[in-house]
Amino acid sequence: MTAAPEDDKHKRKMENRKAVQDAEVATKTIEKGLLIVNTGPGKGKTTAAMGLALRALGHGWHVGIVQWVKGTWHTGEKPALEKFGDLVELHALGHGFTWNTQDKARDIADCEAAWAIAKRMMADPKFKLLVLDELNIALRYDYLPLAEVVATLAARRPDLHIVVTGRNAKPELIAIADTVTEMGAVKHHFAAGVKTQVGIEH
Repeated sequence: MTAAPEDDKHKRKMENRKAVQDAEVATKTIEKGLLIVNTGPGKGKTTAAMGLALRALGHGWHVGIVQWVKGTWHTGEKPALEKFGDLVELHALGHGFTWNTQDKARDIADCEAAWAIAKRMMADPKFKLLVLDELNIALRYDYLPLAEVVATLAARRPDLHIVVTGRNAKPELIAIADTVTEMGAVKHHFAAGVKTQVGIEH
């Protein structure tokens, strides 16, 4: 059966596209641990980070997760990740957002405790990926020393990947990151009066 002219045209176009793509990929030769920042006003920052954690677990990596402000939350990811056994170490600390806790001293202490765990994981060579969930909130309210956090993240092990989430990422953090994604708030059900729901928000 003779191929239609449209098919031949498509095949040539895709062959050219593949050649360009292959040439571009061939120029990428660096392999390193990445610092990834998920920020912005839109929904999906933690969700994307947990998706990356799932991908890493699928490759048999050890994953460490530290969550700021979420110590009292009952999230679906915790029991799901526990099914991976000792491949995952998850710590959820804090007593909620600062406008709920209304206790600055305790919030700072919680943030410092979470950061101590994060630093311990960064020093442990078994971990290949760390998720520092809502670290940006601690930095936004100056509950952790920004200069120290940025310097520590910049000096991470060469093979360690780290994902930082939360709104309002500091410019200093963005400057040292390898990949920064800003989630845009195009439309959100909460604005239409739909409450937060189990399995979607937590």
